[in-house]
Amino acid sequence: MPTSARAQPAPHRRLRLGMLAAGGLLVLGLVLLVLLTAGHGAQAAPRPPGRPVTMAWGGDTTLGSSFGLPPQDGFAVLQDVAPVLGAADLSAVNSEGTFATGGSSKCGSGSSNCFAFRAPPRNTTALKRAGVDIVNLANNHAFDFGATGLGQTITALRRHDVAVTGRPGEITVLTVPGAKVAFVGFAAYPWTSSINDLPGVRALVRRAAGSANLVVVFMHAGAEGADRTHVPAGGEEAFGEQRGDSRAFAHTAVDAGADLVLGSGPHVVRGIELYKGRLVAYSLGNLGGYRNFATGGTLSLSGILRTTMDDDGRFLAGRLTSLTLDGTGIPHLDAGGRAGALIAELSKVDFGARGVGVRRDGTIVAPG
Repeated sequence: MPTSARAQPAPHRRLRLGMLAAGGLLVLGLVLLVLLTAGHGAQAAPRPPGRPVTMAWGGDTTLGSSFGLPPQDGFAVLQDVAPVLGAADLSAVNSEGTFATGGSSKCGSGSSNCFAFRAPPRNTTALKRAGVDIVNLANNHAFDFGATGLGQTITALRRHDVAVTGRPGEITVLTVPGAKVAFVGFAAYPWTSSINDLPGVRALVRRAAGSANLVVVFMHAGAEGADRTHVPAGGEEAFGEQRGDSRAFAHTAVDAGADLVLGSGPHVVRGIELYKGRLVAYSLGNLGGYRNFATGGTLSLSGILRTTMDDDGRFLAGRLTSLTLDGTGIPHLDAGGRAGALIAELSKVDFGARGVGVRRDGTIVAPG
């Protein structure tokens, strides 16, 4: 017998159905209210109150390899920029390579155009000495010497009180007085959280937003080379690898609850975008290395971004310290501000009304 959908209910059933309908509307209203007020994006998770936090970011960094070991156990690479890194509440770099003594190189005998970076574990002291609090290991060089090399790297960094993030599903929370900051890192490799899985990005960032006041997302993405300063629309490929759609990734991360997105990988500077009040720095080039990075032209321009977020993660202020790399790959302060000028130009061309400005003194100017 078919259900009596058209039958008239008894009075008590009318009352019960009316109460259920009203209850359903109330639940629906509460769900909509949560979605509208949770964080700064429709997918964002609520977070506890905090305070403004200043973050410094310095891009790709290698403190030794078979191409050469820098003086002072690696500190010579960071000596000129240490005061800038140390002035922030928290400072981070993308650590290109390993700090290890073991593991098998990914570059087999007779291989060409293959680069595997390994520095002595003691060189991690240079990072701590320079004021670096956390490094991103979601990149193409963290696994240069396999699981053994990665494991020894993490052990060496933690031994000297430098935190790490970037492995699959990893959320690292650091505490500063008055606030907790969660860090997650993404790249296109099996040993990292995947930059190409946007639903996975959304889920991991939302988890991070539920555990801290602020969320900082690292992305290692994009093609490489002196002519790769622009952020294209769509995905990028390098050496046969799908290295992500930087724009789609960054916007997905912010919509899910990220307050700052910091990029690395192209080895040149790229523009900076203000998206929904959150800063996205697509690349600051190479912070420093030692005879392992190509230099000259745009490859020698670098910078450190220092930005302050309010207690809800919105951009408050920022400064770009322009750097130039010498022939060995060591950075030096550039009073001429060439990196800042290029970033300002790229930001305007690539992001239009959302692109930031950069004054000659390095001050970041929010659009509008």
